[in-house]
Amino acid sequence: MFQRLREDIACILERDPAARSSWEVLTCYPGLHALVLHRRAHWFWQRGWLWLGRFISHLGRFVSGIEIHPGARIGRRVFIDHGMGVVIGETAEIGDDCTIYQGVTLGGTSLAKGAKRHPTLGRGVIVGANSQVLGGFTVGDNARVGSNAVVLKPVPAGATAVGNPARIIDAQADAEREATAAKMGFSAYGITQGDDPVAQAMKGLIDHAATQEHQITLLWQAIETLSARPGAHAGTDCVPPDAQTTDQFDAAGLSQLVK
Repeated sequence: MFQRLREDIACILERDPAARSSWEVLTCYPGLHALVLHRRAHWFWQRGWLWLGRFISHLGRFVSGIEIHPGARIGRRVFIDHGMGVVIGETAEIGDDCTIYQGVTLGGTSLAKGAKRHPTLGRGVIVGANSQVLGGFTVGDNARVGSNAVVLKPVPAGATAVGNPARIIDAQADAEREATAAKMGFSAYGITQGDDPVAQAMKGLIDHAATQEHQITLLWQAIETLSARPGAHAGTDCVPPDAQTTDQFDAAGLSQLVK
């Protein structure tokens, strides 16, 4: 019991720069209070003391503003930051090292009793403020759910879900896009990576420019190879000295296009 409490306090001190001491965390953090009371409620719930488990859960809601059903399973070092308005359903499962912000709902969309109605969060998941994760699916390890997202389907491990209804962001594609933008002297993060139509148009231009440049580079490289062969046909030695045979952007020219 005390080992779990020490773990909880340590993880809060690690993840919240506003936390100044263990005593402050122990006495002033409703997320910690809710988890301590939930463990007792869950203990009674598993042993068939259903009313007592629900009553302790109700007290925890009154004290902390966080409602956790006593049937929910919560791992170690979970941090519920601020916590007001958090609702965690009966069949929800939360893995170790997760972080949940205020206003989050881990809810269900099915009315079938005994079924898996609420989501499962893997290890290290971060669920942003006021987001809703609804259904009996899994959010993979180290995934992220953006603030105000409404997630209705599984989220792969390491992915990010944003929007309403939530869409999955391809982390690899975004990383490649940012690298391309940096080569142009332009950062997509400077505008947004959300659903702003201007940002979406810029992403399309960046992707299109990267594809075009790559294709042109391959063509010039092929021509250069042909012209360098012994006995090449007359006329194949036509690679101009300024031909683009490596991937690089004309940053100044592209900057004029995006002004």
